Amino acid sequence: MTRVLTQLELLRELEPVAEANVNRHLSMTKDWHPHDYVPWDEGRNFAAMGGSDWDPEQSRLGEVAKAAMITNLLTEDNLPSYHREIAVNFSRDGAWGTWVGRWTAEENRHGIVMRDYLVVTRGVDPVALENARMEHMTNGFASPNDTGMLRSVAYVTFQELATRVSHRNTGHACNEPIADKMLQRIAADENLHMIFYRNICEAALDVAPVQTLEAITEVLRNFQMPGAGMPNFRRNGVLMAKHGIYDLRQHLDDVVMPVLRKWKLFDRDFGSAGAQTLDELGTFLEDLEKQAVKFEEMRDRSLAREAAKRERAAAVS
Repeated sequence: MTRVLTQLELLRELEPVAEANVNRHLSMTKDWHPHDYVPWDEGRNFAAMGGSDWDPEQSRLGEVAKAAMITNLLTEDNLPSYHREIAVNFSRDGAWGTWVGRWTAEENRHGIVMRDYLVVTRGVDPVALENARMEHMTNGFASPNDTGMLRSVAYVTFQELATRVSHRNTGHACNEPIADKMLQRIAADENLHMIFYRNICEAALDVAPVQTLEAITEVLRNFQMPGAGMPNFRRNGVLMAKHGIYDLRQHLDDVVMPVLRKWKLFDRDFGSAGAQTLDELGTFLEDLEKQAVKFEEMRDRSLAREAAKRERAAAVS
């Protein structure tokens, strides 16, 4: 098809693909229960019930792990905003509606288990965490891209994979086996979610190639993680990038490029109508590579300075 398809036409054309991928997802996903990933025997009352309130010394998590866990959890907390965005751009009928409901239910488990783990183990300040949740959810989330099914599905393809990478690396940073196992489980969910959206977007490239290419290009050029508006996001994001939780190199090499290769995007013929957009995307990716190299150089210098400072402090003591 060469003409521009309406939102309704796109949904109708892609519904058989959505139905097949909902069935695929249900055949591959494994149900699990948040309570199985929380060390309940470590729990104790807080001051309101005769116990003691949180103290920083009670946490086994380092600064980087705390920042990553809080950022990832607050991202999951804002689920109502994401549900609304996807429901508006997809549909609540048929396979689309089934997917929106199932995806929302699965994502909700992530927030449940992470919060239970952090509160029971006293990994972070629960009062500060709750205050941040209230602020972040009150502000909500609105996609930085124009509304529309194609932009929505392109965005969540990259976002779900980015979230998988972030959760997996956060598990390693926690240096605690229960947290690592829990975040492995969450990351596995995120990967299956990504595959659903990636397959829908791949089918859209066949149905409406130029429209889909334009959506992908716009999403990548304006991409930001959905937690961008949360309290301390910039500080925590810098800390996470600096210590390998999620950085520009991972975004390019582990998220963007694998998806584009799977779609064989640069091997497709978009004709004269899509040639300029494809060139713009190629130029953007070249610039992103340069930015990633620059970031790595700056990070390495910063980490080297910090290491030298620690060595000097140790020598003095």
